[in-house]
Amino acid sequence: MFRKMLSRLYQCLPLVRELNQIKAMLLAQHQYANATQLIRLVDFDLQQHPRFSDPKRLLRYQTQVCSQGHEDGIIHEIFRRIGCGQRIFAEVGVGNGNENNTAFLLSQGWNGFWVDANPAFTKTLAQRSDLPAECLRFHVGFIFKENAAAIFAKLGVPQELDLLSLDIDQNTYYLWEALADYRARVVVVEYNAVLPADVDWKVNYAAERVWSGSQNMGASLKAYENLGRRLGYALVGCDFAGNNAFFVREDLVGDHFASPFTAENHYEPPRFTARRYHPNAILDRAPAPPAQPAE
Repeated sequence: MFRKMLSRLYQCLPLVRELNQIKAMLLAQHQYANATQLIRLVDFDLQQHPRFSDPKRLLRYQTQVCSQGHEDGIIHEIFRRIGCGQRIFAEVGVGNGNENNTAFLLSQGWNGFWVDANPAFTKTLAQRSDLPAECLRFHVGFIFKENAAAIFAKLGVPQELDLLSLDIDQNTYYLWEALADYRARVVVVEYNAVLPADVDWKVNYAAERVWSGSQNMGASLKAYENLGRRLGYALVGCDFAGNNAFFVREDLVGDHFASPFTAENHYEPPRFTARRYHPNAILDRAPAPPAQPAE
């Protein structure tokens, strides 16, 4: 109690107050400078780079609406190329519901399924009268490779769906492996960008093991490339921040994406601070537009 009183008195000293104000001002200037550099890099400099200017690459189509990084724009571009199908998604690891890979699709009239151990997203949904119950079914609870298929079956996830997004940090690789019978047209997974592009590595599986916050997590991009190929998918790109990898079912790839479909070609290193946004929120839900054929 006495220490708290002393701390409050100390913070009220004119010199300390001024120093805190200067510190806050410098921090704001630093954040502004970083944001300005990011905008210049992504919007201007990269457009002149041979790798990023290739129209078949997905990086030039990045947009951040509700995703953690710029996944929204990449997902939108993938479906623009291959067609949207029935507009059904399933996502595991949805956070609070306002920031994930499918919230933007939900606002565009897609229907789907959410799974997360944290019930925070249910509060977000409860506050939204424009999201009818039939547009989204969900499960609150831990998901492992041993129970993943049973949870999807209970929810009624169709085996033929459009987008499957998986992000449970530690065991994402094993979750995709366990859901092999679900033939999504597009799959998005979080990869461990710390590892070089040519290294096939994944954590040892333990059902209830959770991410410690260290770099000992998940799986390398090469491991996902090999798993995807085994399941019938091609690696078509990664986001600029080095968070997510994007796979398209092999029968849909055609000539739409940049080959070769390898980790060496599509790897992006960790740039986890490369993000910009207003506070996240699910946009108002719009009626689903008529289905458009692929290009």
